[in-house]
Amino acid sequence: MSQLVLPLQLADHAVFASFYEQGNEALVATLSALAAQGEGHGCWLWGAASTGKTHLLQAVCESAGDRSAYVPLSMFADAGPGILDGLASRHLVCLDDIGLVAGDAAWETALFDLCNQVLDSGGQLVVSADTAPRESAIGLADLASRLALLPVFHVQALDDEQRVAALKLRARHRGLELPGETARYLLKRSRRDMASLYTLLDRLDREALRAQRRLTIPFVRDVLQS
Repeated sequence: MSQLVLPLQLADHAVFASFYEQGNEALVATLSALAAQGEGHGCWLWGAASTGKTHLLQAVCESAGDRSAYVPLSMFADAGPGILDGLASRHLVCLDDIGLVAGDAAWETALFDLCNQVLDSGGQLVVSADTAPRESAIGLADLASRLALLPVFHVQALDDEQRVAALKLRARHRGLELPGETARYLLKRSRRDMASLYTLLDRLDREALRAQRRLTIPFVRDVLQS
């Protein structure tokens, strides 16, 4: 997806089809409608690390195409708020990890201007954070008030069986067959957050392709021990 001012490439796996949505069905439906129909103001989504917030924001932009812009504040916080210049020309702007710049007066002023321009022109704003809006460290009252207009969704974490299902879904999206028993084996022998599990699945994908092997427990055990 092309960007207006930010030279970013969205992750190829970050699409709605590869996101395991159980427990987050209403959020996924809302984001899908925002991207497809261009209606509504947007939303604020929050939750713990590795629950899929970045995946969902990138999926919105992938679905919306060139009328959207994805801004990962973890990458650009140190660059200063000037990187927001020109983004208001996009109909849909996704701000990832807004809490990273909360409390910074220059950033908050620039974000308030961006919010006004996007929303007043009929555009949409999708924001992610690790807290709900009422717990945010945003100090500019006008910005907090403007963002409070957005519908709020809590991104739910997955339980173990849902993690297994999510791993199998991601594997299918990559053209892999991941047996349930192998996925459960991974849960017992690696970090349990989804970001770590997906990184491990990427490694197994590369190793299975190189060795022309299936993702059986013996093969996975050999890879983990190597």
